[in-house]
Amino acid sequence: MMEAETDNLCHTRLAPGNGSGAIPALGFGTLIPDPIATKTATKAALETGFRGLDTAERYRTEREVGEAMKEVFKAGKIKREEVFVATKLWNTNHRPERVKPAFEASLKKLQLDYLDLYLIHTPFAFQPGDVQDPRDANGNVIYDTGVSLLDTWRAVEKLVDEGRCKAIGLSDVGLEKVKEIYEAATIKPAVVHAESHPYLPEWELLGYCRKKGIVLQAFAPLGHSGEPNLLADSVITAIANRVGKTPAQVALAWAIQRGTAVLTTSKTPSRIKENFDVSTLPEDAMREINEGIKLRVRFNPVVKTGVPGFIPRGK
Repeated sequence: MMEAETDNLCHTRLAPGNGSGAIPALGFGTLIPDPIATKTATKAALETGFRGLDTAERYRTEREVGEAMKEVFKAGKIKREEVFVATKLWNTNHRPERVKPAFEASLKKLQLDYLDLYLIHTPFAFQPGDVQDPRDANGNVIYDTGVSLLDTWRAVEKLVDEGRCKAIGLSDVGLEKVKEIYEAATIKPAVVHAESHPYLPEWELLGYCRKKGIVLQAFAPLGHSGEPNLLADSVITAIANRVGKTPAQVALAWAIQRGTAVLTTSKTPSRIKENFDVSTLPEDAMREINEGIKLRVRFNPVVKTGVPGFIPRGK
């Protein structure tokens, strides 16, 4: 049995089956409401050692992430090709003719020539237009029934054909949608981006992804700041005490060791460093989390509605 010690877990990379380049298991998410904090945090993440960055049209942080990368690349310590950059197509741009302009607008804000990964942010199409959260007079989302997820996928596949995007994937989807797109796709999804943590292990989705050579990338791997608090869970805290790591480091190590990639987000440099400093957990700790945590909680309802749960409404 191996005790947790400093090892290479934080540098793990996961290669999708389609040969599109390996994704860092430990990635940095940039859903940070404040633009200045976004830029500072992104620079700190890269300087700490993170080599995966995740943003989205909907987060409105692409410009800041682009500026942070430009400054870090210019300093010469990190090269563009060392960083795996992902962004996402928003719901209002699902119509095939809107996909390429949205992709190009994202590239421009990020100041990049190509993207490593482009995700369809959710499987739900919203009314096309510039309003990101289109609502009717009663405050209900206006969906777009004139386009299917497969129509959008076909348009995203063309971006790969054109060479500006190395891999494509799905986000905020359940297993059925993943199967539907995988079966019909010419270019298979490289990544499925979904909420997952010990309270929502998504074993079935992970099993399917592994079988098909898709990387499952977990967002909210530390749960969410509300209740129930995963990082205060007695199973997690007991393991953290035993192996001399923080509860967050335990949750992140669990996620990587079971074969998922993860995204963590923080504005605090010390927390960014903590989230990168993960080490391999002993087998018995993995088993205790897998078998000892019975609570099941989904913190973000986006998978059911396409409306993001962690992005403040009206923003």
